[in-house]
Amino acid sequence: MDTYEPPLYELSSPGKHGANLPALDVPKSPLPDALLRQDNLADFPELSEPEVIRHYTRISQRNFCIDTGMYPLGSCTMKYNPKVHEEAARIPGFGAAHPLQDESLSQGALQLMFELQNYLGEISGFDAVSLQPAAGAQGEFTGILVFRAYHLSRGEGERNEVLVPDAAHGTNPATAAMAGFKVIEIKSDARGNVDIDDLKSKLSPRTAGMMLTNPNTLGLFEEQIVEVSRLVHEAGGLMYGDGANFNAILGICKPGQVGFDFMHYNLHKTFTTPHGGGGPGSGAVGCTAALAPFLPGPRVRQKDDGSYEFFTPKQSVGRMKVFHGNFGMLVRAWTYIRTLGPDGLREVSETAVLNANYVRVKLDDIYPPAVDRICMHESVLKGQIAGAKGVRTLDIAKRLIDYNFHPPTVYFPLLVPEALMIEPTETETKRNMDRFIDAMRQIAHEAVENPDLLHEAPTTAPVRRLDEVRAARQPILRYNAEAFAKLREG
Repeated sequence: MDTYEPPLYELSSPGKHGANLPALDVPKSPLPDALLRQDNLADFPELSEPEVIRHYTRISQRNFCIDTGMYPLGSCTMKYNPKVHEEAARIPGFGAAHPLQDESLSQGALQLMFELQNYLGEISGFDAVSLQPAAGAQGEFTGILVFRAYHLSRGEGERNEVLVPDAAHGTNPATAAMAGFKVIEIKSDARGNVDIDDLKSKLSPRTAGMMLTNPNTLGLFEEQIVEVSRLVHEAGGLMYGDGANFNAILGICKPGQVGFDFMHYNLHKTFTTPHGGGGPGSGAVGCTAALAPFLPGPRVRQKDDGSYEFFTPKQSVGRMKVFHGNFGMLVRAWTYIRTLGPDGLREVSETAVLNANYVRVKLDDIYPPAVDRICMHESVLKGQIAGAKGVRTLDIAKRLIDYNFHPPTVYFPLLVPEALMIEPTETETKRNMDRFIDAMRQIAHEAVENPDLLHEAPTTAPVRRLDEVRAARQPILRYNAEAFAKLREG
């Protein structure tokens, strides 16, 4: 007998209502006729309160999230968000603060921002921090604008090239191009590092800087980072650090001390503010003293009397966001840092690296590693299973859904064929990782014995496998009962 599943959307019935409003106790003030819509009146649904609650609860239960299962999405650091951070962000003085209220009424918020600036600077080895950018990509854009402003201030407007490794996040070349720079690709060597000879051949008086993720998107620490930084600086360029993978080196390595001039922090990755659908994000940036005059404002500083005020550097590239960034994210990140302290932050990275290497060594006999060396916070394997004809990484990822795991990142970095980028993070237990490892090994067995099982996956999800090309080119942007039913059927 099939299990009954109530309809998701066709619930409205005339006459139902889910709220009882009190009697009007003030004079009616009708809207002018000019403000009343006369045609195309909305057909609002009519439902009782229990129906509304059940509808949204059912919808929420169809979502996979970090609160319900392991989310090993490589290069995204989808780790658990402690609920004490949510409590802190909801403190009335923070949650109800208005961005236009006077500084004298916002001293607690300004103090938190000032302290967070200092904490992030200390953790990364930078002299100055701005909390303005709303995401990592916007932090990148900020950095490249700062690079341009710095070079122009020195009369070096001819520096119009930005070097980007072939293993970079896609936002890196996009950011440089958006800011008007020419993107020069740098090859990786056999160990997954920047190819030093290729780098040397592409440095020139036109070099504005280099954008480098460390650890990189192969999950590897750049073994020659000091040499790379030296070469770029000797050519007159600046080093931009993509901080997306900062979770691997907290309390262990300070980017500002190995040659980086500028870096963005993904507070919504490393510092556990909500990430992916639960946002908004926060892409604070840090830099050296030489670049501090160009940072976006407003920043926060402490006055001689101990109070706090906003200020904008005189040569600032300007605002990156309305008001003061996503303030609730700043409260969460501050709480995370204060909760853990220096030793706790270092333990975060040590555990994240240990977990990633545990998964790697338990799987690399079946899923070949992209580079056979110790990884950092994430490992990149290949979905190339011996004896599994016609099975690709996408099939493996879809089958994982049937085992109740969110798939890892697939087909990235682009230079790795059939890439599987796995990041368990430090918040996963050994038990959960062992379950994930067992699932991956079982899927490899299925790929050899019954590949059709993988081709048809997922079979237990609310929606079957989509035609991803068609979904991108012909997206369904509003609910349609017939189209939804077809998606359910696969």
